[in-house]
Amino acid sequence: MTQSESEAEAAESTESLAWRLEADFSLLEARERLIRLREEIAGRIVFTTSFGLEDQILTHLIASEALDVEIVTLDTGRLFPQTYALWAESEARFGRRIRAVYPDRVALENLVADQGIDGFYAAVAMRKACCAIRKVEPLGRALDGASAWITGLRADQSAERKRMPLVEFDADRRLIKANPLLDWTREEAIAFAKERSVPINPLHAAGFLSIGCAPCTRAVQHGESERNGRWWWESEDEKECGLHVGPDGRLVRGPQIQSDGAERMT
Repeated sequence: MTQSESEAEAAESTESLAWRLEADFSLLEARERLIRLREEIAGRIVFTTSFGLEDQILTHLIASEALDVEIVTLDTGRLFPQTYALWAESEARFGRRIRAVYPDRVALENLVADQGIDGFYAAVAMRKACCAIRKVEPLGRALDGASAWITGLRADQSAERKRMPLVEFDADRRLIKANPLLDWTREEAIAFAKERSVPINPLHAAGFLSIGCAPCTRAVQHGESERNGRWWWESEDEKECGLHVGPDGRLVRGPQIQSDGAERMT
């Protein structure tokens, strides 16, 4: 068997596992989903946190179950002071070190030299270039060698995210991507965090429902969607930084399983 054939066979096996986990996850609670993922995945599992509401819940669950899951954050260098404070509070509360991955120094210096410190306001392409250097490239390094990636995505965060599965095969990164809280509502997440005293970012109470880099995040008004607070000067169609999109710029969506067991693409 050639190397390419071996890689194709491994990818097919991983994709089949993603389909099976997707079916299983629909019957499990979030805690059980994380446990099942750890049981089924032989290799390294990485959870990337931005310290948002959902990510704090997942950190709580991972720590509570003492799961062998690496918790990583992408420190863009432009986060809110409150986010850094929550980072320190979370490590103390959960007894887990949260590993930071930073942008490449040379690439970041060149970006700022080219477009200025806040050049991302000038054009979508410039903003995406900033996200690519501060977030997307570091994510690639964070996931290098991982077998699975856990995120805090929720379906009701945006119209695009409503179409994502609980578990999918990320073909570009050749790993399983799990979204254990995808079918949670924001109200359910808030109630869970309150009942268990999970530390959350104080900016949430000030209307910052989706928190990213400080220059690119604002509070939302009543009735606005969570993602309206991100890159508010851009089109409302898609509010993604590139972490969860494929080469075509759209959210990566994998196969889901119908109730009869047949595959369907979303």
